[in-house]
Amino acid sequence: MTTTFMASPKLFYTSESVTEGHPDKLCDQISDAVLDAIIGADPNARVACECATTTGLICVMGEITTSTYVDIQTIARETLRNIGYTRAKYGFDCDTCAVLVSIKEQSADIALGVDKAYEAKHGEISDEAIEAIGAGDQGMMVGFACNETEELMPMSIVLAHKLTRRLAQVRKDGELTYLRPDGKSQVTVEYHYGKPVRVDAIVISTQHAPDVTQDEIRSDIIEYVINHVIPVAMMDDQTKIYVNPTGRFVTGGPLGDAGLTGRKIIVDTYGGVARHGGGAFSGKDPTKVDRSGAYMARHIAKNVVAAGLADRIELQISYAIGVARPLSLSIETFGTGRVPDERIVDLIHQHFDLRPAAIIRDLNLRRPIYLQTASYGHFGRHDLDLPWEKTDKAAALRAEAGLG
Repeated sequence: MTTTFMASPKLFYTSESVTEGHPDKLCDQISDAVLDAIIGADPNARVACECATTTGLICVMGEITTSTYVDIQTIARETLRNIGYTRAKYGFDCDTCAVLVSIKEQSADIALGVDKAYEAKHGEISDEAIEAIGAGDQGMMVGFACNETEELMPMSIVLAHKLTRRLAQVRKDGELTYLRPDGKSQVTVEYHYGKPVRVDAIVISTQHAPDVTQDEIRSDIIEYVINHVIPVAMMDDQTKIYVNPTGRFVTGGPLGDAGLTGRKIIVDTYGGVARHGGGAFSGKDPTKVDRSGAYMARHIAKNVVAAGLADRIELQISYAIGVARPLSLSIETFGTGRVPDERIVDLIHQHFDLRPAAIIRDLNLRRPIYLQTASYGHFGRHDLDLPWEKTDKAAALRAEAGLG
């Protein structure tokens, strides 16, 4: 996104979300369930847990170094059960599917970089100051925030997530008994000069029982899902609604599509409105800056917008493996900044410690909080108590920027 977005008299932007029963999201949840089980017992564990699924099969693999033991097969089956995959006709059966596990220890070469950061080994800063942790890998992480919703997130992804969460709710509560776990949503928002003015299109695809009609599904989804989520003021007689546009969605879950951890990174973040560094989150302990660095980037962006320094900000942080200090920090405020970008960068450096050990400490990341983020987005979650969503630095940023 560039300043063209802010200057355009009419622009349409679309984001999607998927339900917890989507094959890729199923894998994300198993990966994070394994992580939570391990880190809950061994906060210093190193976890890189991946999952793949297809018809009747779950494969859990990766690299884990820990002092504890967890039953990965049981974790995988219980995660599937909580999602709702309890019968083969739903596309998967948590009790009869095969669960294969192939786990080995973290590479000693990677551990060498993470266990003791480059600067600590060369005496540049103390072990105590950085807790001897370098970045777990190289990479770029992106953070974003904007003031178009109360979540300080893009409206298109906020509404898309609310639709899929509502879809899961009416299924689990028994309001729509014919619904099954797999599903997707997509929302197109019309913007005028960077401000959302209306919802132009809504797409919902939901897995269902074979004996229900398309007309019934469409009517129920509009009444029980869309009308509960989309503000009345954002819809008009020109808003297009598509429900199961192929006309049938009986075969779903891993029976319909293979799934893989880390394949919904845009759903996990900002719905495509912001750039993405490329690294997935699920299954990774917080020494992996793909996860912890992205969380801190969101924390910074949200506090900058909450402080009123800018209406919209995107920032990028980059790291090298084994090096604690970030290699770069850059920001883009899209012409909405109330103070110069250079001043915002200075304030970020003053108020946020971007070394991985400090991120883990300041956001309290060595605890089992990750499974709850593995569906319906990692950011803008007012339903969860997530440390990177707190705006605890906003008042100080605003005061130091001279905005009162």
